[in-house]
Amino acid sequence: MKNRSEKSLELFKILKERGYPEAFCYEVTYNLNTDWTAQRMIGYLSHYKKLPMEEVADEVLAILSHRNQIIQKKNLEDINARWNQYLNEGFDEDIDAERNSDNVIF
Repeated sequence: MKNRSEKSLELFKILKERGYPEAFCYEVTYNLNTDWTAQRMIGYLSHYKKLPMEEVADEVLAILSHRNQIIQKKNLEDINARWNQYLNEGFDEDIDAERNSDNVIF
């Protein structure tokens, strides 16, 4: 079972108070289990008194999609930074020396 953040537990409480089934509340908070994702949903819900479950589920998917895009962007930025470092500095000389040593058997 995933651990739920403080905001995720708060989201569960909000959903229950608004009359959504407990199983639905559980699934929403199971997927939105970080402060960031749960806070996004709390912010979304703050604009409405009661939404159909389908709209809440759609927003869960949108939040998760956005989170995945951010993760992918950060990973690509890291790869790009390492590539730029290679272009500027080349390979680590210790690694090159090991590759060129006479002790290497091919």
